[in-house]
Amino acid sequence: MEVKVAKTAGFCFGVKRAVEKAYEVAESTQGPVYTYGPIIHNEEVVRDLEERGVRVLESEEDLKKLESGTVIIRSHGVPASIYELLEQKNIAYVDVTCPFVLKIHRIVEKESLAGRHIVIVGNADHPEVAGIRGWCKGPYTVIKNQEEARAFLSECPEKVCIVSQTTFNYNNFQEIVEILAEKGYDRLVLNTICNATQDRQSEAEEIAKQADAMIVIGGRKSSNTQKLYEICKRECENTYYIQTLADLDFDRFQSVQYVGITAGASTPNKLIEEVSKHVRIKF
Repeated sequence: MEVKVAKTAGFCFGVKRAVEKAYEVAESTQGPVYTYGPIIHNEEVVRDLEERGVRVLESEEDLKKLESGTVIIRSHGVPASIYELLEQKNIAYVDVTCPFVLKIHRIVEKESLAGRHIVIVGNADHPEVAGIRGWCKGPYTVIKNQEEARAFLSECPEKVCIVSQTTFNYNNFQEIVEILAEKGYDRLVLNTICNATQDRQSEAEEIAKQADAMIVIGGRKSSNTQKLYEICKRECENTYYIQTLADLDFDRFQSVQYVGITAGASTPNKLIEEVSKHVRIKF
């Protein structure tokens, strides 16, 4: 059996930076340490940090109850109101928002103040999108698919700025932009999908086209991992989504000759290596 592990699998720059900083703060800070939401969408990493005393604040209400401590702002970013609340309460914080996400915050703030309606292409329930919405100084709309884009055309204003969630599928983003361009109004389109996301999706697609089976590793709540799974599943019917090695059913690979492995941006390299090693040992 041949096993191909994607070179782009695993932690991206922003996630690696956030996780390393969280461990550093946990070890060096006196007093309680919190993250605003899980630091990344990986249960094992979050659990390990909890064992080191880093607790997760699940909501703004949790944050309002704090009297002291240090809060780590995760890589997904937060609305402007969270910074204001931290400063009002005089709570120390460490900001590990991904630089690519911070760039989007600056864009939507600037363009909404300039009078543009902000269109965010992404999943409205994702914390990154929640953070982006919180920097808009005027009206905004979140669109996740072509159907929603077509529905928006009837109410679409003349001046629009279109940005994307950093982990959104590039091809889907392009299709949505083409639909929104039909009216021919003033459209400022900024492709804010992270380069690492595009590279990871492209490589996964190429491996899946050749593979007899694909293994996609990542947390169930990870948006970028879910998109990797969808891309691989489209090219390779035998695509399996796992969170840990325990989720892997080796019986499914008995007659397989070529296995491809990729992983989301919140998946530690140690786990990728563990899965790869066991697949090679088993066969």
